[in-house]
Amino acid sequence: MTTWYHSWRAALRIARRDAWRYKGRSFLVLAMIALPILGVSALDLTLRSAELSVSESSERELGRADARFIDPQYGGEAVLQSPDAQNYQPKKNFEGSSWPEGATDVKKAIPAGATVLEDSVGSGRLRTTHGLLHAEIRELKATDPMARGIMRLDEGRFPEKSGEVAATTHFLEASGLRIGSKLTARGLDAEYRIVGSYELPSALKADQVNALPGAMLDPLDKALKADDLPGTSADTTYLVSLGASASGGFTWNMVQEANAKGVLVNSRAVALNPPADADIALYQLDGWGGYAQSSAAQTAELAALGTIVGLAMLEICLLAGPAFAVGARRSRRQLGLVGANGGDRHHIRAIVLGGGLVIGIVSAVVGTVLALGLTFALRPLLEEYLGKRFGSFDIRPLELGGIALLAVVTGLLSAIVPAITSSRQTVLASLTGRRGVRKSSRVLPVVGLIAVVLGASIALYGSLMTEQFAVIAAGSALAELGVVALTPALVGLFGRIGRWLPLSPRLALRDSVRNRGRTAPAVAAVLAAVAGTVAVSTYSVSSDAQYRAEYTPSLPHGAVSVMVTEGGGGRDVPTVRNAVQKSLPIDIRADVDRINVGKPSCPMYGGDDGCGQYEVIVPKANECPLWQEDDDDELTPAERRKWGKDWRCQEDDVYSHVDGGVLVGDAKLLKVLDIEDPEAEKALAEGKVVLFDKRKADKDGTVRIRMITDVDAADKALEAGKEPPGEIKSFATHEVPENVKAYGLSMVMSPDTAKAAGVGTVPLGAYYSTTSLPTTAQEQKLDGEIDRTGTDVNLQIEKGFNGETSIVLLALTVFAGLITIGAAGIATGLAQADAEADLKTLAAVGAPARVRRTLSGFQCGVVAVMGVILGSVAGVLPAIGLRLSDRRSQEGWYQEALAQGSVSDPPFVPVVIPWATMAALLIAVPLGAALLAALVTRSHRTLGRRAAT
Repeated sequence: MTTWYHSWRAALRIARRDAWRYKGRSFLVLAMIALPILGVSALDLTLRSAELSVSESSERELGRADARFIDPQYGGEAVLQSPDAQNYQPKKNFEGSSWPEGATDVKKAIPAGATVLEDSVGSGRLRTTHGLLHAEIRELKATDPMARGIMRLDEGRFPEKSGEVAATTHFLEASGLRIGSKLTARGLDAEYRIVGSYELPSALKADQVNALPGAMLDPLDKALKADDLPGTSADTTYLVSLGASASGGFTWNMVQEANAKGVLVNSRAVALNPPADADIALYQLDGWGGYAQSSAAQTAELAALGTIVGLAMLEICLLAGPAFAVGARRSRRQLGLVGANGGDRHHIRAIVLGGGLVIGIVSAVVGTVLALGLTFALRPLLEEYLGKRFGSFDIRPLELGGIALLAVVTGLLSAIVPAITSSRQTVLASLTGRRGVRKSSRVLPVVGLIAVVLGASIALYGSLMTEQFAVIAAGSALAELGVVALTPALVGLFGRIGRWLPLSPRLALRDSVRNRGRTAPAVAAVLAAVAGTVAVSTYSVSSDAQYRAEYTPSLPHGAVSVMVTEGGGGRDVPTVRNAVQKSLPIDIRADVDRINVGKPSCPMYGGDDGCGQYEVIVPKANECPLWQEDDDDELTPAERRKWGKDWRCQEDDVYSHVDGGVLVGDAKLLKVLDIEDPEAEKALAEGKVVLFDKRKADKDGTVRIRMITDVDAADKALEAGKEPPGEIKSFATHEVPENVKAYGLSMVMSPDTAKAAGVGTVPLGAYYSTTSLPTTAQEQKLDGEIDRTGTDVNLQIEKGFNGETSIVLLALTVFAGLITIGAAGIATGLAQADAEADLKTLAAVGAPARVRRTLSGFQCGVVAVMGVILGSVAGVLPAIGLRLSDRRSQEGWYQEALAQGSVSDPPFVPVVIPWATMAALLIAVPLGAALLAALVTRSHRTLGRRAAT
């Protein structure tokens, strides 16, 4: 008796034989299904391998220790912490009082009998073959068994003496040093020999050197502070091992006992077996809820994952479906024989579906095996790219099996429509090869048009009336699916331009229109790929335009400024000025000084004994009402908006690196800053101060500067509400027009003016204009020259806005091009298989040899052009919706800021169409696809034997 098992067994055998017989078509479909499976499986393997287990994370953080003790700097106050010690706060409520500060004696919290290993981390400027490199300095006895796992030795050994250091591999590459080289630090005379290289598994690109405890950080910190330089800012934690007697490790109760003594603890045992949220006191406080991922967030992630999987399956089905349809037509005589010998419709469907099942299973196996091999082979490159080492090669059979099952399901789904179509064909039509008259559906275009209008309306509503991204995404997706449904009708419209084309493109366009069942899915696949790229490109270009408009240059384009803010009376400034002059393509150099109150060796920002300061006195009438603390709380939102637009409340967008914004310089400075005001140069020559901030001037046009020699007395006077003591010096001013950019400066006075007024000055630096923007090589040369001075320098080179969108757009364009060429190439291969009779007829009537090649090229190009045009139109919609939503949100924030008295400018959220990207897709991609198809197509004429009837 014949059962369903025997029917399917026979169907699968026929499908397997048919797949092996037509290897080219089978390989084409296999590649279409296996490649996405390869990508998804490789992504799963990469993410799972990169995701460290709790044990692996603890090993990298704690080595072989049981816990790490950390000082939260709360002065010994009891603390509450999360199990991973990342979140914490004082146990006592300090609201309304000063927050606790100060070091805690961590060692008092360490249990008796425990083994302790200090781990100190600071930073410093280390001398390299190129100059100075700011790097991390770590003092940890890496040879101790307790530290094993924190650092991984690559070459050489870890330091064993105080004069030895090891360095990360990345530091050696960046510095040009190697094992055996001498290493010195700026500010420290001692030399260290590099004896080994290592890596930090979770930070491969870290610049770090390792020394023994007390060998480098303390001497360097003392030397820097002796030279009035910033110290190393070292931070010390303690690795603690309880020994074999404490088999349970450092438990949560022990962590809480240490918390009571003001110490944080990162425990291995707690990480492996964390307590319940109810047992964590920190989580019970107000405002500390929601640590577990919310159900809404999980739903959003699942929806995003489902959307990606659904779109991938749709893309494969759109491309693989026509391939199975072509295969069914090529095998129609065989299917007709099945029907002539008593086969039913379900047998025909089973044979075609069996082809999808066979290809799906083979694709699943091939894609999974290739993913395993490629991921394992590319693992070192992936680790270098991500900047961290993976854990174990994590293979999860259930996840890979699910992805493989997706390939099988996709193969079956791709064969459903061809199976139904083949089963409906009569035996006579199958045996004679007649296709009959096929009419396009009139319902599908109507449904597609309705979906486009409805989806566009939903996306527009979501962008203008709500702040829900899901509404915009849903509307855009519905509109794109509507365009896909309209594709067969739109392909027919493209066919109307064929009358004006030469022979080969006319034949290609006619063939595409005549076989819409094969062309429309391929065009839809190209449409989907291009739509996503155009959407992201539109959003990226629009965001780039917004950031460009919001960018505030600190100097004119190509200008350079260099300042030495350290003390020492500016003794290093001439050397630094000459270094810039020597290294960069300088046009104009303007030397500048700064006002100095007190001894000449005072740094710019004071702080030393005998060092004073100065302040520019703002007249009471020119003070911004929003900045008066007494009246601030009494202002209404309307008053805040009013005063926020007042000229007294306007501030320069450029941060001034000059104390008080006052510079001492000549007319060259005005030229470098592109200040075209002849009256300003004349005013400097006459001894006036060039004023950029009119709030600083009195009614009579003078500006007053108070010289404060006793800073402590001035602070006490301000606290008492009195005027601070100090000599006041007045200067006549010339006010420049308001539209002139000052780049953070409030005024400029000439050296002669300062000298005549008895104002002390010291050299500060210089401003430069350049003949061309400095190159990377010139900047490196300058760094080397400045390094020789041994001075901390504030160097600025204004290069203008430098967005990374162009690189992103290039990558997106290339990605869309590959997908488009692939989809168009697949459609061309199907067209050649489906139109073999037409090609043989061309050869029989004496068509030139190049016609076959050019026809294949134009067939590929036609599909690409139609897909790119429709995809570009469909892709703009979601990007416009997102930008309109962004504009609405930012305008809401702007109104709230105005109500608080903010003086920011109105938001600028443009919508910019990426014409360059769309042009590249429209011209370069179809042209490349057509040329590629033409090159791989044989041009010689082949005549086949007459088909049997």
